[in-house]
Amino acid sequence: MPFDAHQFKDIDPGERVLMGPGPSDVPGRVLQALSAPTIGHLDPTFLSIMDETQSLLRYVFQTKNRFTIPVSGTGSAGMEACLVNLLEPGDQAVVCANGVFGNRMADLVQRLRAELVRVDGAWGRAIDPEKVKKAVKGKTPKILAVVHAETSTGVCQPLEDLASIAREAGALFIVDMVTSLGGMDVGVDRIGIDAAYAGTQKCLSCPPGLAPLTFGPRAMEVLGSRKTPVASWYLDMSLVSSYWGKERKYHHTAPVNMIYGLRESLRIIAQEGLKDRFKRHLRNHRALVAGIEAMGLSMLVPEAERLPVLNAIRIPEEVNDLKVRQALLHDFGIEIGGGLGELAGKIWRVGVMGHSSCPRNVFLFIAALETTLRSQGLKVKSGALKEASAVYSTF
Repeated sequence: MPFDAHQFKDIDPGERVLMGPGPSDVPGRVLQALSAPTIGHLDPTFLSIMDETQSLLRYVFQTKNRFTIPVSGTGSAGMEACLVNLLEPGDQAVVCANGVFGNRMADLVQRLRAELVRVDGAWGRAIDPEKVKKAVKGKTPKILAVVHAETSTGVCQPLEDLASIAREAGALFIVDMVTSLGGMDVGVDRIGIDAAYAGTQKCLSCPPGLAPLTFGPRAMEVLGSRKTPVASWYLDMSLVSSYWGKERKYHHTAPVNMIYGLRESLRIIAQEGLKDRFKRHLRNHRALVAGIEAMGLSMLVPEAERLPVLNAIRIPEEVNDLKVRQALLHDFGIEIGGGLGELAGKIWRVGVMGHSSCPRNVFLFIAALETTLRSQGLKVKSGALKEASAVYSTF
């Protein structure tokens, strides 16, 4: 029987307003850059684009680190690249875990046959630095790792105290910035972060597929003095660095068009300016929270520990989580996320990240959620849009 190629139609998912935990909406300029002609990954023109991409990444990471590149793979590949290059079997690794992604780092440490020292915290709260101090006391950890913006809970982890603890313990300080890079002040050099990784699909507003990563001098020294080979050939940064460095030594075929898109997304950020970009995200976050609380709903995370880019909203007991999310998508084209792990069915995760972080989306979401909740019989207080508007008029 002949194969019917006509059964496969054009891809047309329709328009969405992406307000989940990622991806975020992608600007037209980035989509246009993605469609530029594909050229060879060793073509002189592409090598120049690589240099520009590195320079823009250093700007967004706020670092002078020479080794600052986009790893070929999603944010999880960035996590693996950090840990697999900086840990060897038997090394002590202190990992702060107060959500899904802290747990994921802890899992990888054990897979690498390193000695895991967990510092657990409540889901929905930041890790207490005093707990970390106690955990490292009397130990000689190789790394101290933490998630800056815990996507599963909406928690922002303060970094300065943990950076000091890592330095005093002689450990490398590793930070997951998957959800914060490009939307929050990460200050790699100022804070004293030795290695960090992110993803392109959150506040950078580029499609998923690359993991920005930066290694400082101490991390590069550790990498260069390993006693055992890096367990992953593909993610061996000692090999990859020769491609992104002056040698331009072939390692793997770089995702050329994805790097076009990342370069353009970073250029948009540079044109906006980091200070203004951070202010925009905070402003839209506060307006969204004001509207949510005016309805009578509540947030999972205490105000002082909330992320400005990912909001965790408690789901009222009498409301069906899935039906609300389905209605938002079907009736309004809005995508939000549900809870993960122990928070499944208990929270909605609403992102205001990158290109998705704008007053239009905030007002649209508040109005759509209010309408949807009322249709499910929940008594919602009036005045949500008015309270959100008040934030914009005073911020």
